[in-house]
Amino acid sequence: MNLSQEDWVSQFEADQNAVLLDVRTEDEYNDGIIANAINIDIHKGQGFIYELEALDKSKNYYVYCRSGARSAKACDIMNEMGFENAYNLVGGILDWDGEVVAPE
Repeated sequence: MNLSQEDWVSQFEADQNAVLLDVRTEDEYNDGIIANAINIDIHKGQGFIYELEALDKSKNYYVYCRSGARSAKACDIMNEMGFENAYNLVGGILDWDGEVVAPE
């Protein structure tokens, strides 16, 4: 499900069951993230699938990448795997107006 930044943020902030998921590469992730995001690189292929399988499917996932293309694909994959609530940030971190922080 594609959401504009405004909708993605307002929905995320009101969601007690939310998880932020950054699907960029480790190098991109290390350049700066949206606070509290976890990183699972979609380019890991089967490794990406294995890491998704370890996640709690009852949670709501707010997914982003650099521009929104990889995160849209990640949401499609997650939906196929039985995740009911995966939300793509349209425009990705490139269009992000909020704070970008260093990963911890």
